[in-house]
Amino acid sequence: MLNPRNHGDGAWIYLAGLGGGLVSGDRYAVDVDAGRGVTALISTQASTKVYRSSEGCSQTLRCSVADEGCLAVLPDPVVCFEGARYTQRIEIDLAPDASAILLDGFTCGRSARGERWKFDRYESRSTLTRGGRVLFADAVRLDPAHGSLAARMGRFEVFLSLLAIGPRVAAVRDSILRDTPSPGADDAAIAAASPIGADGAFLRVAGVSFEQASRLFRPSFAAMTELLGDDPFARKW
Repeated sequence: MLNPRNHGDGAWIYLAGLGGGLVSGDRYAVDVDAGRGVTALISTQASTKVYRSSEGCSQTLRCSVADEGCLAVLPDPVVCFEGARYTQRIEIDLAPDASAILLDGFTCGRSARGERWKFDRYESRSTLTRGGRVLFADAVRLDPAHGSLAARMGRFEVFLSLLAIGPRVAAVRDSILRDTPSPGADDAAIAAASPIGADGAFLRVAGVSFEQASRLFRPSFAAMTELLGDDPFARKW
């Protein structure tokens, strides 16, 4: 775990794995406890690469955020190589006055090497609870057994989503709902935004490239900078 300095008062934590990616049989589990009034960022150094994995591999992230705390979970997208089998779980539990931001996403794989949508399985489930009540649940399962992934995904190669909920991320929530453009049929990236409860918003983006997809997040990322002390994507995206 790397802990770089920033210009704010929040704790920044970057999770760094050995070997440059996940291989067959890998199982990672991380628990995060953000105390009262804490501001924290959990991220990655680069995309999560998943190699060919006949036995499968997985990652689980469980987070708890106390009152007046704010946790931003902002990993880079998952990139599944040909033959990869990957399962992911993200669970965030908020106290009544806590806040959270969650960025999640995946790509088609190494398209430049002819591995576009050739992984064996990608499965992800994210849940957010407050006071024991589920406020948000999002699940994706991509399996060629259900039909050709390339045919179903069409021209798109990147899928990203962003959730912001709670009093301390009101600026991010408002940006999602205000600045998301209406999609056009031939756009290089399309987006859809929805309110979540009384104090949250959810944004989903599909793009023909990572650059095109991430561009639609820029207004929301700008709103995060004051909260986090710096822009965590300034030298990455």
